[in-house]
Amino acid sequence: MKFNLNIQIGDQLINKESEVFIIAEAGVNHNGDMELARKLVDVAVDAGVHAVKFQSFKTEELILENVTKADYQQKTTSQSESQFRMLKRLEISHSQTKDLQNYCKKKGILFMTTPFDEFSLDELDELDLPAYKVSSTDLTNIPFLRRIAKKSKPVIISSGMSYLEEVRTALEAMHPFNKDVILLQCTANYPTDDAEVNLDVFKTYAETFEMLLGFSDHTIGVGASPYSVLYNAKVIEKHFTLDKSMDGPDHSASLSPIELKQLVIEIKRASKFVGQRTKEPTKSELGNREKMQKCLVATRSIKKDEAFSEENIIGKRTGGTGISALEFDKVVGRFADRSYTKNDIIELSE
Repeated sequence: MKFNLNIQIGDQLINKESEVFIIAEAGVNHNGDMELARKLVDVAVDAGVHAVKFQSFKTEELILENVTKADYQQKTTSQSESQFRMLKRLEISHSQTKDLQNYCKKKGILFMTTPFDEFSLDELDELDLPAYKVSSTDLTNIPFLRRIAKKSKPVIISSGMSYLEEVRTALEAMHPFNKDVILLQCTANYPTDDAEVNLDVFKTYAETFEMLLGFSDHTIGVGASPYSVLYNAKVIEKHFTLDKSMDGPDHSASLSPIELKQLVIEIKRASKFVGQRTKEPTKSELGNREKMQKCLVATRSIKKDEAFSEENIIGKRTGGTGISALEFDKVVGRFADRSYTKNDIIELSE
């Protein structure tokens, strides 16, 4: 199953050689307050991320009224409140979503949102989004996946709470309709314990699917995101907030504005660490190579026509002059065409 390895999202071309595409996940951390939502956009712009993402849902289309909250939601919000009531408080209208998109355009940052139901998905057609994000909660929602794939826009899909075969089934459902799909490793718990991050699954994904990969990170602080770059993650998504102490399900597990800036710095730094697959001296090493690597010299006096041996030649730093000690085996057994004293640099005639 092959997906495209060059995917355009807004002005950014994402491929295996591109910089990491960083999404600041505002989610529902606006608490239903549009002034807070705009401040979140400002923070994302200041941090230097590529996109800021919100969530679009109609509560009645998303969930039944009697569903209890997820375990992590019960720890961060009132246990007496149903998940339905909590989501209803955090819902924003389509017109508010449009206003946020316009504000992002004004601020020069890409606007994204995750639709959680078919009604909200179709409402977003008007916004002509650069890409769609699919939450882990919908990885097993086959009719929704087909519907979003048919929108003919790039799709970024998280894989939290799922088995490998479920991931395969989800991708197979989208593949006939859309080849611009990016798969994110994700652990859908907030926050994610370090032992449950499971970055090694990137290797499994790379062996199983021919596609671009990324990471939806819910660890504390900057956390695991920079490490995912070493696994060739090309998209990284991370929640952020204005204040971790605010009331709401995701604030405590989100980045502060300062941490969001640090995230961008560390991801860019990690990307530099990766470098290239070619093994050769770097530009800065070339000068050091001459000064530090060793060439062959005499360990004692050597007479003309005497054979070079393991006992009479050795590698020492010569400033780059002479025969590299790498050629030791080729020199041993050859005959000296002149006499040498100790520490003389060995030479060979053609």
